[in-house]
Amino acid sequence: MMIKVVRAALSVVLLACSLVACNNSDLPPATRFASITGVVTDAATQKPIANATVIVDTVLTATTDANGAFSFAKIPTGIVDYVVKAPGYADVTASANAEPGKPFVLNVAMQQPTAP
Repeated sequence: MMIKVVRAALSVVLLACSLVACNNSDLPPATRFASITGVVTDAATQKPIANATVIVDTVLTATTDANGAFSFAKIPTGIVDYVVKAPGYADVTASANAEPGKPFVLNVAMQQPTAP
């Protein structure tokens, strides 16, 4: 009988410890995210570039639509590194600061590479 009581008490303690461990402050709260929207255009003609690839922080990827538009619903805030690639254009690589809870607009004008 005593062993059952000890086991039950130990189970309660282990359950409480595991629930406390779930409250890990290393996990970012929802307010540490932002959204990104933007349009990719040709720098010379200002026409949208369809099927361009936008890569954020080397892991998040979006492809532009027929209007050159793209979006990311949820990205970690802070310094955001991005690369925009499109066939026939020089890659655009840069960084920007995305603030928590605020929409971030990233419009990119791409240039065709100059001949050597």
